[in-house]
Amino acid sequence: MSLQVEKITRNDQLKAAYFIRKEVFVIEQKVDPNKEYDEFESVSKHFIACINGKPTGTARWRVTPYGVKLERFAVLKEARGKGVGLALVVAVLEDIKENPDAASMNKYLHAQLSAVPLYQKFGFEIVGDIFEECNIMHYKMQLA
Repeated sequence: MSLQVEKITRNDQLKAAYFIRKEVFVIEQKVDPNKEYDEFESVSKHFIACINGKPTGTARWRVTPYGVKLERFAVLKEARGKGVGLALVVAVLEDIKENPDAASMNKYLHAQLSAVPLYQKFGFEIVGDIFEECNIMHYKMQLA
């Protein structure tokens, strides 16, 4: 199995990322499409993960007034448990580190409960109480 993660630079990659987000968030998790796709698409740095050349996961990061927010991590159901999520987190954190403006900023995310252990492996810690976002329970997590 060949797993590769790339920063999205082409329109076909972005379309694949949107397809993955639609499958995972809109169809599987019933997130309102109007909340899934937002005004930050054009200012975010997007990533695509492929297994044997087939797009299977995606993520993005962006700068907010509170720091760098990692978000929209999604892995197709058939690719879960194969290290795609781990590879995406590694690629996103590396890209942030290489960005001089973002490298020293606070890094945070809103983690679905099932994803908390993944982010903890990278040093993210739960900050605050559990909350609901798009009818899904989350914790805010911050890189320690």
